[in-house]
Amino acid sequence: MKINWFKYASPTAFYPVAGRLVPVFGVAALALMLFALYWGFFETPERLGGTNPQKEYYRIIFIHVPAAWMSMWLYLVLAAWSAVGLVFNTRLSFMMANAVAPTGAIFTFLALWTGAFWGRPSWGTYWDWDPRLTSELILFFLYIGFMALHSAIDDSRRADRAAALLAIVGLVMLPIIYWSINCPDPNNCAALHQRSSLTDIESNILTAMLVMTLGFWLYSFAAAFTRLRNIILLREQDSAWVRKMVDEADTGPSSSTPPGAGAAGGLDAGGHRASRGVSA
Repeated sequence: MKINWFKYASPTAFYPVAGRLVPVFGVAALALMLFALYWGFFETPERLGGTNPQKEYYRIIFIHVPAAWMSMWLYLVLAAWSAVGLVFNTRLSFMMANAVAPTGAIFTFLALWTGAFWGRPSWGTYWDWDPRLTSELILFFLYIGFMALHSAIDDSRRADRAAALLAIVGLVMLPIIYWSINCPDPNNCAALHQRSSLTDIESNILTAMLVMTLGFWLYSFAAAFTRLRNIILLREQDSAWVRKMVDEADTGPSSSTPPGAGAAGGLDAGGHRASRGVSA
């Protein structure tokens, strides 16, 4: 069966699809994160050796490292949707960028917060202007700046384009973050943060970390799609299909529900009227 993927570039068509995917991604994410936490706390070594031995506090890496990876990955997704929106002038692309930004900001904050708690026993301080920490902090400001710029402009189309340009310019931070932790010559870029390497990690630790990363990845889908549905309702609140959903919510579903506006999509995250109190 041939699927017309371009049909789902329309907010009207994608709205019910996102509604069906949210619980799937949400349940899978919860299961994976619980498994990763169990494996990380009960199936991994009690102590890490090496030149800087770490005891139980090293287990924060099961949150810290996946959150840091997701902060960079989601910014790449944010910039990609922004670029698609600018090139093809697709409304759904800009909406996707807006939906991804808060989740990316949360993961970036989580990486910084857990990194501070890890740094205290490891380095003797919660914060140091280490290149990795500083570049991650700038990434957090880029997420905040994207959302603030978009909120500051009343015209949604102008806001989409302005925020998209900022997101694309901010892509320069991703190679800087990577280089700051994987500097070719550590003598020229001293940093407290350890270099990243998947080959030298104990197998149980690597399993827990990768499973948690997958759980965070699926959670980001569930959160972004939930937020996207609210954004669609907010942007499309004056269109006929949204008004019809509101009427059906008051009178009960009818057999004449149009494609893309069926009961599978619901109204909003709380099941309330689409044209009232919807936040982006």
